[in-house]
Amino acid sequence: MKSSNNFVEDKLMPIAAKMSANKALIAVRDGITLAMPLIIIGSLFMIIASFPIPGWWEAWLGEIGVAPYLWKGVDSSFGLIGLVASFGIAQSMANQYGADGVAAGIISLSSFITVTPFVTGETGTGITVSRMGAAGLFVAIILGLLSGYIYQWFIARDLQIKMPDSVPPAVGRSFSAIIPGAFIITMWLIISSVLDATGLPDLHNLAQAILGGPLSLLGSNVFGTMLMAGLNSMFWFVGLHGGNTVNQIMSPIWLANLDENIAAYQSGTELPHIITTPFMDNFVYMGGGGATLGLVIVLAVLARKRKASKQTKTLAPLTLVPGIFNINEPAMFGIPVVLNLLLIVPFILAPIVNVLIAYTAMSIGLVPLTRVATAWTMPPILSGFLTTGSIAGALLQVFMIVVNVLLYLPFYYAVEKNNLRQEEKETSEQLKEETV
Repeated sequence: MKSSNNFVEDKLMPIAAKMSANKALIAVRDGITLAMPLIIIGSLFMIIASFPIPGWWEAWLGEIGVAPYLWKGVDSSFGLIGLVASFGIAQSMANQYGADGVAAGIISLSSFITVTPFVTGETGTGITVSRMGAAGLFVAIILGLLSGYIYQWFIARDLQIKMPDSVPPAVGRSFSAIIPGAFIITMWLIISSVLDATGLPDLHNLAQAILGGPLSLLGSNVFGTMLMAGLNSMFWFVGLHGGNTVNQIMSPIWLANLDENIAAYQSGTELPHIITTPFMDNFVYMGGGGATLGLVIVLAVLARKRKASKQTKTLAPLTLVPGIFNINEPAMFGIPVVLNLLLIVPFILAPIVNVLIAYTAMSIGLVPLTRVATAWTMPPILSGFLTTGSIAGALLQVFMIVVNVLLYLPFYYAVEKNNLRQEEKETSEQLKEETV
């Protein structure tokens, strides 16, 4: 036990800490998080437009002329997450270096539009919604990281226009952004023009090939996803937020997959992807990282026993309610799960098993594929119904929760025995002190 703890603390924690503190990963996380309200809002419109009432709901919305406006709401919110992420990633990157993040974000957003091919029609020239949505996340990552870094490089070396102190700060910041902004936008314009003139793929397609291809090998197949779920648990186990490291690397793939599922549903064709953001949030990580809803249910059941430990009785209500809403920090640090070798096996195994079960159920057609993103705090059963549009999604979650409970139960029994022994020891020591 001692050697295992030393290995975790000496070997795993430094690696995990470096990854968690990496500026690029933080910037990608912050940029995609900035777009999260649009993802939820767009999904709300989609839930209304495609609410799973068989036979008449969607047809009725179409007959009264409401359906096209709801789908426009989907495109006008969910369909902008790439554009918004290009701003947010550059903003976060510049802020981490102490530069003006807003100016860097605006320049990155302009660069995003610069490298995006225009479409010319009868009414003028524009950009398709698909380019600005999840499909544009890969180019947004490249643009945001490089634009934010280059911007702060100029500012750090004082390559900027400085205004007198009497000028209002907002005006001064605007002028400071001119030189780095002109360089960055011109750079992307030249790159885009060269690609176009030489007949090479545009930057969107190149970004998809550079980032999307390798990530898809991990994020769009069952074995890679099982690996990611296990790594997420390992980060959490050493006290670092797995969702802010491992999951953020893969989120562009999962969001792009969801975007393609939404487009396929709109066009009435077969949904192409099993593994999406709601698949991970609502079927794999039920209760949070490590699928700890099963664990807190075990606590709630054992707490009803007369001889349960005081710790279990105290923690059961404090962990169950947040766990239902996929918030597991009380369990992670209260039980604790972090650095608790008695729970490491189910903590890593439960989400991996969830991936395998959910993927199998959807791949053989027992459960429809996910086509709607709900808030990650949406309780299981309800989220399974809404994300798949079928009661089968809710039943699948119930089955996996039972499996997770059975996985955690024997291991938490060992924790409970330790709790009882510790409490008995403390009680005996207290009696000895009172006798003395």
